[in-house]
Amino acid sequence: MKLFMVHVGYYDKSIGEGLYETHLNYFVAAESAKEAKDKAHQLSEFQERSMHIDGMKQISNVDGYNVILEKDSGSKPGKVISYDEAKDL
Repeated sequence: MKLFMVHVGYYDKSIGEGLYETHLNYFVAAESAKEAKDKAHQLSEFQERSMHIDGMKQISNVDGYNVILEKDSGSKPGKVISYDEAKDL
């Protein structure tokens, strides 16, 4: 299993009359770029906002560390660090 960053764009009509494109990144676990693309297309938010894929990147390593994905038996959500908490780090 590989980790892919899927960079998506969409036009939000509630912002600037829909003139400006907004972007998000999704991280997807998949065996191939094609599978990552298909998984992104299946996301409800992707469909609801008529998103499109601007680019994708396989994430193999970060700052000299290899990224290894292994099956998790009981997922716990990661801790979100708020703006104020991050500021105080």
